[in-house]
Amino acid sequence: MAAQQSQSIQTLLEAEKDAAKVVQQSRQYRVQKLKDARAQASKEIEEYKKTKEEEFRAFEASHAGNTQTAQVQVDKDTQIKLQEIADAYNKNKDEVVGKLLDRVVLVKPELHRNLRKVEH
Repeated sequence: MAAQQSQSIQTLLEAEKDAAKVVQQSRQYRVQKLKDARAQASKEIEEYKKTKEEEFRAFEASHAGNTQTAQVQVDKDTQIKLQEIADAYNKNKDEVVGKLLDRVVLVKPELHRNLRKVEH
């Protein structure tokens, strides 16, 4: 009976060792799967980044020409407006100077309106 118990205990110990090995292998397998999943996710992220960067570069290249042509158009419009302002200045400067001189030189002295009210 003691020999049978000893053999049963030995069998249990071996089964426990086998179970510990299976648990250890499962842990290693799980850790390896996590590493693989992280590596795969990193790879997918990099591929996605590259794709989006290429799309952005293509978008930027297609719209860069529009920006340059818009800038050229804005520059032309600005030059036209500046020329219109310069023309208006040259056309009206003599008249404006004449009006200013008339106001400064031709002064009609008269009493201030508040002072006139006091005298009445």
